[in-house]
Amino acid sequence: MSMRPLQDRAVLLFIALAAFFCANAVLAELIGVKIFALEDTLGIAPLNWNLFGQTGSLSFTAGTLLWPVVFIMTDTINEFFGKRGVRFISWLAVVLISYGFLFAYAAISLAPASWWVGSMSAHGVPDYQAAFAAVFGQGMWTIAGSLVAFLAGQLIDVSVFHRIRRATGERHVWLRATGSTAISQLIDSFVVIWIAFVLGPQQWPTSLFLAVSSVNYVYKMGFAIALIPLLYLMRRAITNYLGAERAAQLRADAAAD
Repeated sequence: MSMRPLQDRAVLLFIALAAFFCANAVLAELIGVKIFALEDTLGIAPLNWNLFGQTGSLSFTAGTLLWPVVFIMTDTINEFFGKRGVRFISWLAVVLISYGFLFAYAAISLAPASWWVGSMSAHGVPDYQAAFAAVFGQGMWTIAGSLVAFLAGQLIDVSVFHRIRRATGERHVWLRATGSTAISQLIDSFVVIWIAFVLGPQQWPTSLFLAVSSVNYVYKMGFAIALIPLLYLMRRAITNYLGAERAAQLRADAAAD
C-alpha cells in the first residue's frame, strides 16, 4: 500500500519549513518600515561608526531581526531538499510578499470610518488613517528593491551552497552555510539600498550608499554566524524526526539535484 503524501514525514517537513520560511519573509518585509537603534535597544553608548566619510549610529530596519532566520531556513532546505526546494520557496515567498503589499495598498485606499480615524487620539495618534498608510504604504522603490534583492540573494545562495557542497561533500556544514550566506547577503544588502535609495527619489550619494550597505551587511553576517549552532541543532532534529537512513537519502538526493 503506497504512502499518502501527508503521511510522508519528508513532505510534512518541507511544508513546515516552507511555511515558516514564507511567514518570516513576509513579516520581515511588512515590519521593515520601522527603523530601530541597536545601541539604544541594548542600552549601550552609540558606536558612531565612520565609513566612506559617513558617520552614524547602528540603525536597522526591524525586518533584519527576521532575515537571519530566513537564512537558516534557506540553508536547512538546501541541505535536505536541494536547489529545486529553495527555488520553489523563494518564488513562492516573492508571490506572497507581493500579494501582501497589494492588499495593504487596497486596505489603505478604503474609505475609513469617521469614528475610526480619531479613535486613537488619546494614545497620541490623531489620524489613524494617516498612521495606517504610513506604516503599510511603503514606497514602490523600497518594495521593488527588497523583492529584487531577496530573489537575487536566494538564487545566488543556492548556487554557492551547492558549489561548496560539491567541493567538501558532507563535511563542513558551517562552511557551506556561512559561505553561501556571505556571498548572497553581500548582493542582497547592496542591491536593496541601491534600488530603494540611490535609483529611487532620495538619490543617496555613493558614500552614504556604501556606508549604510556595509554596516547592514556586517550586521546580517554577524547574526548569521551567531546562528550556526542552530543550523546544527536543526540538522540533528530533522535527522531524528526522519530517521538516519531517510535523512541521509534526502541529503544525497539534494546534493545530486
